[in-house]
Amino acid sequence: MLKTNVEKLVMQAVVGEIAHPRMDNPYKVGHDGAAQILPGIGSITYNIAIGDSVFGWEGDHLEPGVSIRNLSDVENTAMITLACVGNEAKVISGEAKGLKGFVTGTHGGRDNTILYFDKDKLEDLAIGDKIQIKTFGLGLKFLEYPEIKIMSIDPAVLAAMNITEKDGCIEVPVVAEVPPYLMGSGIGATVSYKGDYDIMTHDQETIRRLGLDKLKFGDFVLLQDCDNTYGRGYLKGAVTVGVVIHSNCILAGHGPGVVTVLSCKAGKIKPRFDEKANLGYYKGILK
Repeated sequence: MLKTNVEKLVMQAVVGEIAHPRMDNPYKVGHDGAAQILPGIGSITYNIAIGDSVFGWEGDHLEPGVSIRNLSDVENTAMITLACVGNEAKVISGEAKGLKGFVTGTHGGRDNTILYFDKDKLEDLAIGDKIQIKTFGLGLKFLEYPEIKIMSIDPAVLAAMNITEKDGCIEVPVVAEVPPYLMGSGIGATVSYKGDYDIMTHDQETIRRLGLDKLKFGDFVLLQDCDNTYGRGYLKGAVTVGVVIHSNCILAGHGPGVVTVLSCKAGKIKPRFDEKANLGYYKGILK
């Protein structure tokens, strides 16, 4: 088992409330030049969850399950930085008070935090309900692999992934590899410890050839030649692993969003292909 500094990590609470959808100009112009009006970011999305396809929905940037935000920008920035994929989330107001779920990702741009709750419990939730997250994971390190940065992942999820070692590298389960030329919106961000960036899907032939048309919410993917150790950029030989957190998008330069959880400039991360490399399996909600 890989040695970490988990016993030194800090656990803190953050709070947000279920976010109302927002629209400025309702029309969005897609990469094909067509204007559409579609459901999108925020709200309680009742019929989409971890394990569902990120493609085929009549929507744009859809966040599965429950989206929350803190109304203070600085406090919200703290939430999307501290919250890690897999962290426990607990409803603390409203009819569903006491209900527990977990973080599935943080979405850049609108800076929402996305949560999973059992589908049969979503009817008890309402926009404005407050949800507290028990954040845990920021500062996690592999003690024997200082070159590898760990970010935005709960230590229990990392342990459930069954990462192995071989020839001085770690092998991480993923469903697919993504070449660097497909990484779009979010590239150039100066901080990789919050939010996400998108796999561009305009070229559908390439997406099918690489098997990316099968991506699901919660899937782990490997990003080739992508350095996310401090910001988001291209670096030959660098490797990043992330989890898919929002749906496909119609806008040019956009597509399914990926929250980065591991990154190494020196390429000490190798893929181990596994169709069950999905957050849902690691959290026990998929069988």
